[in-house]
Amino acid sequence: MAREEAIRGRATAGGIAIGAAAGWNLAALGPVATRESHAYGVGLATIGLFVTVQFVLHMAMQIPGGHAADRWGARRSSAAGLAVLVVGNAVALPVADPAVGFLGRAIVGVGTGLAFIGGSDYIRAQGGSPTLQGMYGGSSVLAPGIAVAVIPGVARWTGFRAPYLSTIAVVLLAAVLLALAPDAPKAAGHARDKLDWSFVRDSRLYRLAAIHSFSFGFSVIVGNWVVTLLERHGQSKTAAAAVGSLTLLLGFFTRIAGGSLLRRENASRIVAAGLVLGGVAAVVLALPLTLPGYVAAATVLGLAAGVPFARAFTGAAAARPDAPGAAVGFVNAWAALTVVVGTPLVGLTFSLPGDGRIGFVVLGVLAALASLATPR
Repeated sequence: MAREEAIRGRATAGGIAIGAAAGWNLAALGPVATRESHAYGVGLATIGLFVTVQFVLHMAMQIPGGHAADRWGARRSSAAGLAVLVVGNAVALPVADPAVGFLGRAIVGVGTGLAFIGGSDYIRAQGGSPTLQGMYGGSSVLAPGIAVAVIPGVARWTGFRAPYLSTIAVVLLAAVLLALAPDAPKAAGHARDKLDWSFVRDSRLYRLAAIHSFSFGFSVIVGNWVVTLLERHGQSKTAAAAVGSLTLLLGFFTRIAGGSLLRRENASRIVAAGLVLGGVAAVVLALPLTLPGYVAAATVLGLAAGVPFARAFTGAAAARPDAPGAAVGFVNAWAALTVVVGTPLVGLTFSLPGDGRIGFVVLGVLAALASLATPR
């Protein structure tokens, strides 16, 4: 019994470490964007494009990454993803050249696509409960929050290389924990190499994609623009940044809780309520409020955004036991597409009357409407 518990503990640690490593990569550049722009000799918009390139490749790798987990086993595909992450960050280390920066972030996007989906499938393959799946998702949003706090300090010593060096350190630590973890079996019935694309016609996956896109994807878009929104409407940079961090960090707690809630008979109603509350909170952020009001709205939004995660990922894997990794990748790809498309569109609304408020209202309405897609 003690040996089984130890093996289970190593599996959990290895899986959660993958989520943390992937999450760290997604937020590595943001905390030092101004420093990076000076080092590379480009504007902030170009540094933003580094992230866009990474996220587009991350999106493109969701289904292939899930297929790799099904075919090779999640531990192997995740290990491959971690190796690609090290390579991508190492490519960017020698010189602050924009072309090298774009190449490095493109490679990193491939790595996060392999690693994130592989890690989620590894938790599933090891018999992880929805609560553990929620912990996995929580690690992927907690890590970016820690990165935001740590990387500026590292940059004082290492300059523009801080995002890359810190990421390599985090990824290597995750690789050690994964090396100590047990192997994971391939998906049952997935011995053939060719991916069966019939799952793209499965309406259940589209419902799950909708709730994931307007919880996780929604919170990422809000997190990208809420600081700018609040600064435009009278809040200091420090206050706006503190409020903005709540929209992402608090999802750590409710991603874990969301897994436990799936045992309840009214779980679907709770997930739907989370989407509605998150949508209402986004609309409230668009209103002229005092700082405590913004804090309250950001707190509600951050907590609400984490609730649907376990339902989306656990539900996708359960819906397609023939290709669970690919199904999860398909659902997550829609969320990534939401971020890629929605982030610049909301940014454009800052040139309209209201300085971005229209974008937040539209986001809020769409998130509330996504509650109608919650699977029963």
